[in-house]
Amino acid sequence: RAGLGSLYEQFLQLKSQLAAEGLFDTERKKPIPVWAKKIAVVTSPNAAALRDVLTALQRRAPHCEVIIYPTPVQGDNAGSKIAQAIAQAEADAYCELIIVCRGGGSIEDLWAFNEEIVARTIAHCSLPVISGVGHETDFTICDFVADLRAPTPTAAAELAARPRVEWLANLQHARELM
Repeated sequence: RAGLGSLYEQFLQLKSQLAAEGLFDTERKKPIPVWAKKIAVVTSPNAAALRDVLTALQRRAPHCEVIIYPTPVQGDNAGSKIAQAIAQAEADAYCELIIVCRGGGSIEDLWAFNEEIVARTIAHCSLPVISGVGHETDFTICDFVADLRAPTPTAAAELAARPRVEWLANLQHARELM
């Protein structure tokens, strides 16, 4: 086939369908907690993206607890496994938000994040979801339905947690007011 290819056509078709259903609407987006202390991370335990997220959170907010929900992020049935990991993080009700992440790659590599089951699971999740899938110019259906899109996994971590310095300044300010 000439042109953009069948995967890209499937992407556009699903994107259009979900947009028409309102899954990308700003009004349905949940706010990201300002002072999150417990963060779920849905990704592969072997992914460089996980190391990036953990490093950024350790540097920025070492007080945050991170719970990893391991899942394959590409390959057969990866979409349904990602959806299951998101649903498990929600069901555990232990964390205040979820980061779904994976590093960059081709449309084939990122395809699991374009699956309808992932989009619908994120849309119906009671916890806020930050999508940190791909790098900079990569866009997936997951990005559009998530409550917040980050351009990279590291940026997702930075958007999920306020720096420790800000926490301490806020506490100092509260102390002064008391």
